[in-house]
Amino acid sequence: MERAARVVKNTKFSKKILSDDDLARAVWPAAVGKAVAAHTLKVKLVRSKLVVEVRDGTWQRQLFPLSGQILERLRKVTGSDLITDIEFRIGIERREPQRAEAARSPLFAEVDPTDDAEKIEDPVLKKLYLLSRKKATA
Repeated sequence: MERAARVVKNTKFSKKILSDDDLARAVWPAAVGKAVAAHTLKVKLVRSKLVVEVRDGTWQRQLFPLSGQILERLRKVTGSDLITDIEFRIGIERREPQRAEAARSPLFAEVDPTDDAEKIEDPVLKKLYLLSRKKATA
C-alpha cells in the first residue's frame, strides 16, 4: 500500500486523478484496520487536519489516545506529512430520501447492474477505472 500511495502521489497527473481528500479516504482502512474503519462514518481532510466521524462517544474516547499512532501509520502509508492532526467527531447517520416506486420517471435512470465500476469498493481505484474506461472509449 505504501508503494501504491507513493506511485500515485509522484505521478504527473496525480492532482487531476485524486485529491488529498480522496487519498486520505483511500488509505484510512489500511492505516487503522478493517475493524476500526467499519465504525467510522466519514473521513474528510480539512487543511492538514483529518476529521473522522465515529459512531458514538465510546469510539471517540477509545480512538483519541491512539491518534498519535494513527498519525504515524498514516504518514507511513501515504509517504508524506500531509496530515498533521486528527479530530474524532460523533457523526449522525443519515437516511437517504425515500421515493415511491411508481413515481420514478426516466430522469431517475436505474444504475446498470452489469456495470463493472459499481463492484469496485475502493474509491481511488474506482475513480481510476472510470477515467481509464472513459479515455479508452473516447
